[in-house]
Amino acid sequence: MRLNTQQLTTFFRKQGSPLLGIDISSTAVKLIELRRLNTERLRVESYAIEPLPQNAVVEKNITNLEAVSESVRAALKRAQTKVKEAAVAVSSSSAISKTLTLPAHLGTDDMEAQVNLQADQNIPYPLEEVNLDFQVIGTSAHNPEEVDVLLVASRSENVDIRVDALEAAGLKTKIVDVESYAMEKAFRLIAPDLPGDEPRTVAVVDIGATMTTLTVFENERIVYTRDQAFGGRQLTEEIMRCYGMSYEQADTNKRRGGLPDSYEAEVLEPFKENMAQQVARSLQFFFGASQHNSVDHILLAGGCAAIVGATEVIEEHTAAPTTVANPFGRMTVSSRVPPQSLTEDAPSLMIACGLALRSYH
Repeated sequence: MRLNTQQLTTFFRKQGSPLLGIDISSTAVKLIELRRLNTERLRVESYAIEPLPQNAVVEKNITNLEAVSESVRAALKRAQTKVKEAAVAVSSSSAISKTLTLPAHLGTDDMEAQVNLQADQNIPYPLEEVNLDFQVIGTSAHNPEEVDVLLVASRSENVDIRVDALEAAGLKTKIVDVESYAMEKAFRLIAPDLPGDEPRTVAVVDIGATMTTLTVFENERIVYTRDQAFGGRQLTEEIMRCYGMSYEQADTNKRRGGLPDSYEAEVLEPFKENMAQQVARSLQFFFGASQHNSVDHILLAGGCAAIVGATEVIEEHTAAPTTVANPFGRMTVSSRVPPQSLTEDAPSLMIACGLALRSYH
């Protein structure tokens, strides 16, 4: 679906039929298919994680469309899904969010006109170069005759290249989301099982290959987000340096084992310490920008969450209870999906899960 400037893109629109959630990260295409069994239960029908060639995606930007679409095709084949419609996301750093206050009595057309008018004043790009959407959040706290409206926009090129990559793989893009909002949807599946009473302040730390994203939630709503350049690739590069391996060898051995006995003490433990320091530093930025000086819980997401002992080291550095994120804890699992593999991969599937939830929430 080609999304052009005069149309609202679908950052917020719900889709009724099943959608594949497809997360295009720096190192892999991650695919999830969910099925609603009843009003309470969801089932994981299929999933796949397909690696991307190096530098096919750089800092959340697709630089090799053909390589990405090829990985999407491979993920579809691996998942053996028949669903042909998908939801994908632009990075949070490439989206602009703004809360507007508008008269509550406006009809849909008038509100859309007002949003476009204010978008022209609040977005630092010509409107013909962006895709935008809006959602009424609720009655304004300052005036009951007004409503708060969330405006989200992204450069059309960010939207179009993702639509093109999925289209080349044989998929129709029905929804374009923002990664932080997809994360929010997945977080809401986990929140009820966290210890403690409401309201809670929970930090989700997504440590991927090259980027770490801190997203802080209060009452299951995002109140803060921050990216920093740190990720599992640094561990891979340290393995390369210490043991004279190529990037591919180091990455494979990191995942599957087979590294020298000295690996854990010389390389892995220092990396875990560095990771915990990065998390603590990110939280300090949040504390400096808010009224908080602590969080009630940390959820560790992303590929680095699979590192054994990572939660314990982070808990030591932050003094906050830390657990590994698993949005599928309350779901049933299709016989086609290996439960153990899904549990291991769950922390890195948060965004893909949130995107697949757009079918139902």
